[in-house]
Amino acid sequence: MADAPPPPRAPSALERARLALDVLALDGAGLGGLWLRGRIGPARSAAMGRLAAIPLPTRRIHPTIDDGALFGGTDLAASLSAGANRKTAGILAQPSALILTMAERASAGLAARLALHLDAGTSCLIALDEGAEAEETLPPTLAERLALFLDLSDFGLEDAEALEAATDLTLARARLIHLRGAGLPPQAVTALVGAAASLGIDSLRAPMMAARAALAIAALRGLDAPDDTCLQAAAGLVYAHRATIFPDEPQEDAPPPDAPPPDDAPNDAPQDAPNDAPQDLADIPQDIVLEAVRAALPADVLARLAAGRAARSMKDGAGTGAKVKGNHRGRPLPARAGRMGQGKRIDILATLRAAAPMQTLRGAGLVTGDTPTRLAIRPTDFRIKRYQHSSDRVLIFTVDASGSSAFARLAEAKGAVELLLAQSYARRDHVALLAFRGQRCEVVLPPTRSLTATKRRLAGLAGGGGTPLAAGLRMGLDVALQARARGMTPTLALLTDGRGNIALDGSANRAVADSDAQRLARVFAASGIPALVIDIATRPQPSLAGLARGMGATYLPLPRADSRLLTKVLQAGMGT
Repeated sequence: MADAPPPPRAPSALERARLALDVLALDGAGLGGLWLRGRIGPARSAAMGRLAAIPLPTRRIHPTIDDGALFGGTDLAASLSAGANRKTAGILAQPSALILTMAERASAGLAARLALHLDAGTSCLIALDEGAEAEETLPPTLAERLALFLDLSDFGLEDAEALEAATDLTLARARLIHLRGAGLPPQAVTALVGAAASLGIDSLRAPMMAARAALAIAALRGLDAPDDTCLQAAAGLVYAHRATIFPDEPQEDAPPPDAPPPDDAPNDAPQDAPNDAPQDLADIPQDIVLEAVRAALPADVLARLAAGRAARSMKDGAGTGAKVKGNHRGRPLPARAGRMGQGKRIDILATLRAAAPMQTLRGAGLVTGDTPTRLAIRPTDFRIKRYQHSSDRVLIFTVDASGSSAFARLAEAKGAVELLLAQSYARRDHVALLAFRGQRCEVVLPPTRSLTATKRRLAGLAGGGGTPLAAGLRMGLDVALQARARGMTPTLALLTDGRGNIALDGSANRAVADSDAQRLARVFAASGIPALVIDIATRPQPSLAGLARGMGATYLPLPRADSRLLTKVLQAGMGT
């Protein structure tokens, strides 16, 4: 029996990049576009130069673009001159290749608007992602609609020069029209769908995009129909950055398959089964497609992309607090109709745009002979300026420093605070530390981002005495409310063994102490401040789980936590 042919060589990152750019130039609107990650440099400039081959007009947009520029609106000057409503066309009025700069900063609202436009299938989007961290990434709404992904972070000058070489796509465009009419065989579609499911991709857009990419690759290679290598290349381009899991590697010492039946064994298969299917696409092994995706991934890209998806799925981005709307500072939002009042600022241009179309109906003209007349503006025309900014976030650690085992718990808390504070400077977080022991709770560390001050204050923290749990809750609530009053977004982490025995009045009465803690828990829940209760007792305490429910907080029993494990838990619980 002849030896099996060796597996095809996996394409290099440069070859995949060139292929992705050619595929996008062939069928940009059908594939949605390209997610291009990388800072400004020779490689990105070379890639952008190749995108000039897309047969669509190019339009640049930015994350703060308003709806008027996207969808059009009232032309203020023309409307006031004519006394009637005159419209302007927006960027999305015609098919185009949109280039979104700083795409990692795009808001969810802009992502939804662009996604709706891409669903029409007439335009494509090139999202330029310059994020330095894993959590700075493209909004999922847009990432799902862009078939292709390129990471140029590791590309050098030689790679940039190789990217600049253009490809003649004239014949490929004509061939692609024929291939689209024929489509993919059902067996190929089955292989692509099965591979997507095995990779944890739960969107049907991915197999559909992979099918279009396979047709474009076949057109580039001059084929009359896509073969299995086209499917592998398409899967590598479309599935690699979407994969959330990978099937386990096959075991080298796996038992051999069962022996085939002898020649004289009865054959139960129907004799009239068709046998004229093409051999290269009749039974495509799913493992071949999966291996193509695996070869397209760098070693750590799956972990980095998963971190980015996790950060984007959180309600608030890493290092930022709640979104605060106001009338004075922050990112501008579209003006809204409203009444003039104290502290409100009128948007003059938006007000004039609302009033201009109504001037003829209101009997006002801009010009009477050579004398201008006043505009007729009604209270319903007033538009109020709006802004939005993200508040700073403060993580408030309230630590039980009582009893003989307090030193171990304090060591864990100190390590966790130092580890988190080392990251807080880049994440723009503040950290505060409270410790309760004896008969009271004290603020050991006010909200700060200073690593030096934190280490100095933590070094002098001692433990021992009773457990004034209620006092710790009251002080934590006070610090959180003070932080909220200063425009920050507080989150509290309570580390305790739950054995409160000191009441608010300082008496050693366990029943009263428990009653005080439950009452403060209800006040805490009413304040709406998010909290995390970590049970560090040797055995989890049911009373502490009930206290967490009363606070509306997340309860985590963690009896054997060290500082690094505690840091991971706090990061997950607080969304850092």
